[in-house]
Amino acid sequence: MRIQVSQELLDRQLVDRDGRLVGKVDDVEFGLGADGVPYLRSLLTGPGALGQRVGGRLGRMLVLTAERFVTDRPVAPLRIPYALVTRVDSAVWLRVRADELPTSPVEEWLRRHLIDRIPGAGRASG
Repeated sequence: MRIQVSQELLDRQLVDRDGRLVGKVDDVEFGLGADGVPYLRSLLTGPGALGQRVGGRLGRMLVLTAERFVTDRPVAPLRIPYALVTRVDSAVWLRVRADELPTSPVEEWLRRHLIDRIPGAGRASG
């Protein structure tokens, strides 16, 4: 099956098996099989991936802004193995729940320093 990555995957919403939005596909990562044939290894999401894809001054600004919210630099994109994808249509559907995926460092910072301080925020999660 041939996939035209720019049309089929980039900027599509990532949806977990329960229908919850996880993010969007900001970039992709290819691997090279033992036979030398390239394959789609991972979907990348987050400001680090988007900044690298956009490039130039705007891309650097996206990454630098995201790095203000984390202690570990550089901001690594969230990598979702392509094996976790069940189908691709107007969105990219995953076979796992959102809470089974790693949380991005920026999201962790925002939750800890902003969202968790909102009264009633603990009841809204889940």
